[in-house]
Amino acid sequence: MPYFDHAATTPINPIVLNAMVSTMEETYGNPSSIHQFGRKAHESLEAARQQIASQLQVKTNEIVFTSGGTESDNMAIIGTAEARVSEGKHIITTNVEHPAVLESMAYLEKKGFEVTYLPVDSNGQITAAQVEAALRPDTILVSVMYANNETGVLFPIAEIGQVLAKHPATFHTDAVQVFGKIALKPNEIGIDLLSISAHKINGPKGVGFLYQRSGVKRTPLMYGGEQEEKRRAGTENLAGIIGLETAIQQLGEEKQQENWMTYEKFNQLLLARLNEAEISFEINGEQATRLPHILNLHLNGVASNLLLMHLDLQGIAISTGSACSAGNVEPSHVLEAMYGKEDASITESIRISFGLGNTTEEVEKLAENMISSVRRLKRD
Repeated sequence: MPYFDHAATTPINPIVLNAMVSTMEETYGNPSSIHQFGRKAHESLEAARQQIASQLQVKTNEIVFTSGGTESDNMAIIGTAEARVSEGKHIITTNVEHPAVLESMAYLEKKGFEVTYLPVDSNGQITAAQVEAALRPDTILVSVMYANNETGVLFPIAEIGQVLAKHPATFHTDAVQVFGKIALKPNEIGIDLLSISAHKINGPKGVGFLYQRSGVKRTPLMYGGEQEEKRRAGTENLAGIIGLETAIQQLGEEKQQENWMTYEKFNQLLLARLNEAEISFEINGEQATRLPHILNLHLNGVASNLLLMHLDLQGIAISTGSACSAGNVEPSHVLEAMYGKEDASITESIRISFGLGNTTEEVEKLAENMISSVRRLKRD
């Protein structure tokens, strides 16, 4: 059954699964215990931390293991705000962030912080100049996602980093969608805090990490033991962390480039088939630089929820937006920010996202079924 919702979650890589099973069977000690079972677990934990740090070219102790992207975002945003409240209460973000960021901001607003939400243009993009113009002496945090999870639009993170090099504000980016797609080196582009989740890169759900640059102030959100150098209490999910590390190992720079080219070919094939069939559509965020594994299409005159159901009945999985809004009938806040609340694209757009296991034949099947479903829905 063709699965084209990799931006929501990805199937676990069999190599990752095997590594996790071996860990659960053979390395079941608590990494904080001092006996040999604990020491073995601790050695595996720190080896994984070292491998992940090496890929990012950061210090080993700058990796803090978490339960995933949401916790990492909350830790970065709320933890920074609480740690720096005496220096100011102004925060900058965008109006198209993931709910894990937007809800953290809403929480802080209730606590008396002031949040500036930068608007995106019709391509879902912001500029570093917008960030610079919004900065104030009391700005303590800027949080801008690396790539949007609904449109795949890449944000000018390096340029924002250059702007913030001249300002004391902490710079956080949610890099959940982009990690494993391009090489990330946070030190080179001025990132202080970076959030990652394993299940977006063919790893397990329920594990991720926060990159925290040495010297960056952040209060912990969880209190208990002294794990993660007192930055995140709780016994580490060793099997999950080994799964995360193994998933990262499968995505070196050469593999990332290979995947990028493959997903671009899938994009071109699907769009060519739709054009040949004279299906009316636009690409949301077409003029912006985008990740190739995410394709957000506005199919003119076709209700997105009906198209999704048609394809689901044919065994094909796509999405209408963020998985974190599953079961929510509210329209996409990302598309509303791009086009306005009354634009037809809000209810006529779908998200197709490619990943591990997808083939040219599956993309051909997707195109064929999309064409037939669109034609049927327009007749009805």
